[in-house]
Amino acid sequence: MKKITPSKLSLRSTICVFCGSSHGADPVFTEAAREFGRQMVEAGFDLVFGGGGVGLMGEVALSVARSGGQILGVIPTFLRHVEPPLRVASQILVTESMNERKAKMTAAAGGFAVLPGGLGTLDEFAEVLTGAQLRLHSKPIVLVNIKNYYAPLVALLEHFVAEGFAGAHVTEIYHVAPTVEDAIAIFKADRDARDSRTPANGGHALQAGAPSR
Repeated sequence: MKKITPSKLSLRSTICVFCGSSHGADPVFTEAAREFGRQMVEAGFDLVFGGGGVGLMGEVALSVARSGGQILGVIPTFLRHVEPPLRVASQILVTESMNERKAKMTAAAGGFAVLPGGLGTLDEFAEVLTGAQLRLHSKPIVLVNIKNYYAPLVALLEHFVAEGFAGAHVTEIYHVAPTVEDAIAIFKADRDARDSRTPANGGHALQAGAPSR
């Protein structure tokens, strides 16, 4: 694993954002990505994301940077020419594989926001959801359901439960937020609850990641 920027990065509470490397068909998705970046910084969160400066992921990160937030980008070597790393990121980690990328993002995250995206976003969501199901972490997972984008995915998850391939508790380990404001409120409530049980330590070092609840 390589670091593009050499300095140690100290993050506040973090949100890892999964979303598309394209903008999608409706401009409302781009507007939501920009608003999410702005509101998360205002709420006291820093960003962990996939590192690329394209699509919705680039919009979120640029908005975070313009709002004064810190940014950790994680990108595999082979994607650097397809999704060029965002230059405004506070630090970029370059990994050897997609699996290492996801592991680094998960470790550095205090929670996960899933904005509209495609197959890569679905893969990332499925991995952290499975991790929560297996009790590997208890970090909040929030589907940011702009324009009801994730209604088919929610219906599929409920179908898994109805057909006996997932326990009913699966629907309790993720949240569905219809707006950016609702999503940020979920992360704030989780952070407040965690902070009430954990002594303040002045921020989370990158090497340690954000603590699980």
